[in-house]
Amino acid sequence: QVQLVESGGGSVQAGGSLRLSCNYSQYTEGTYCMGWFRQVSDNERERVASIESIVPRPQIRVAESVKGRFTIYREYAQRILYLQMNNLKPEDTGIYFCAAADYCSGDYPPTKNRGQGTQVTVSS
Repeated sequence: QVQLVESGGGSVQAGGSLRLSCNYSQYTEGTYCMGWFRQVSDNERERVASIESIVPRPQIRVAESVKGRFTIYREYAQRILYLQMNNLKPEDTGIYFCAAADYCSGDYPPTKNRGQGTQVTVSS
């Protein structure tokens, strides 16, 4: 099973930027579909962005709430998935984690294989 480790979270003021990284242990079919999610409360998890490794051009999806502010991209050679977050808002606060699977379900990977997450806090 692919190991996933997130980093890059922190506390910023509204309007600031952060770049999250998700390092994964190996490139196999298990990372065909990768995505970022955020846990905003005990009972609420949101999809943020995903990337599906379709040849020749990966398919990218971004949630409407972050479109135009967040960018997902992947460095295949370095085995890192990124989430560049600009113009952050207080409602972006949450625990961000990445997930990976060998297929997308509803445009996002299932979250069975996921990292521990990294905290993002945005103050007004």
